[in-house]
Amino acid sequence: MRPPVAPYLTVSPAMAAIGFYTAVFGAEQKALMPALDGLRVMHCELAINGGSIMLADAFPEFGNTRVPIPNEPAIMSVSLEFPAAQKVDEIYERAVSLGGKAETSPTNSFWGTRFATFRDPFGHRWILNAPLSP
Repeated sequence: MRPPVAPYLTVSPAMAAIGFYTAVFGAEQKALMPALDGLRVMHCELAINGGSIMLADAFPEFGNTRVPIPNEPAIMSVSLEFPAAQKVDEIYERAVSLGGKAETSPTNSFWGTRFATFRDPFGHRWILNAPLSP
């Protein structure tokens, strides 16, 4: 069963994003539907951190979606909550080493979490949080 809310990302190339999310977050592929053109992904569902992220390449012929524009401020972020602060540091370092753009390095926030943000190579912004004490 899917969680009641799941982000759906438009990302190109989707196969590269699937590889990035698998390497950074340990994502597990739950569904994959290739497009009839043999070049794009029509739909993919990934299990990440106990939730689901869905994604597809852009299909302008079917609607009004687009990939994020480089250097444009993010209009949406995906927030992940982890059980331990060390996980924030590990995922942030892995994401940046694999081509993610650093935004906020791991830090202890004033609201009581270990916090970091980065943009993936496809323009999507990710927020990482974990409690400071277990």
